Amino acid sequence: MIQLRNIRKTYQTGYNRLEVLKGIDLEIEAGAFASIMGSSGSGKSTLLNIIGMLDDYDHGDYHLDGTLIKGLSQADAAHYRNRFIGFVFQSFNLLPFKTAQENVALPLYYQKIDRLKRQKMAMEYLDMVGLADWASHLPTQLSGGQQQRVAIARALITQPKVILADEPTGALDTHTSYEVMELFKKVNQEGITVLIVTHEKDISDMTRRIIRLRDGLIENPAEGGVAVQPSV
Repeated sequence: MIQLRNIRKTYQTGYNRLEVLKGIDLEIEAGAFASIMGSSGSGKSTLLNIIGMLDDYDHGDYHLDGTLIKGLSQADAAHYRNRFIGFVFQSFNLLPFKTAQENVALPLYYQKIDRLKRQKMAMEYLDMVGLADWASHLPTQLSGGQQQRVAIARALITQPKVILADEPTGALDTHTSYEVMELFKKVNQEGITVLIVTHEKDISDMTRRIIRLRDGLIENPAEGGVAVQPSV
């Protein structure tokens, strides 16, 4: 599903060059439930952004479902991203002036899906995450855990093959974090590949595979930087 070969990424700030990724080799199989762990500055969010086609890479090859991503036009990259990938962020990224239902339905608006159909689908996905009764509430009327569930429903509504989550439990308490992780587990059991960036060991331990980054490189490269965990 996801194949990275010798991926390098450098940022230029004035006269300073910062090499964030220094040669990443990684494969994520379809249906994986994996986490990327690392301290601040290890390159984990940059790696996730490259996988999600939110950022470009300087060197190497990245194939998503057999397609080479380098060289795609912006339009083709956006189409491919919308078709394959759903995003979940630590800060939820919900529009504050739209209801939970409207936030979930928003990706379908950009796909030019009929209003009644996208409202119906949004309700179905809110029900999936246990928030059907909160459909008419604004984000400010929801708890952090509820907002993250809305964000997950929004990521799922386009029926992506991959969910990329960047510190999705970072703003949540422990109990709520575990509830969100159980939801990710349920999503994964339905066949969707889930890749989570985190710095929290208890969160990574709930995934079936851990990819550890340090200073822009995968640790234990002979093993693909992977620690296999028992299913939870």
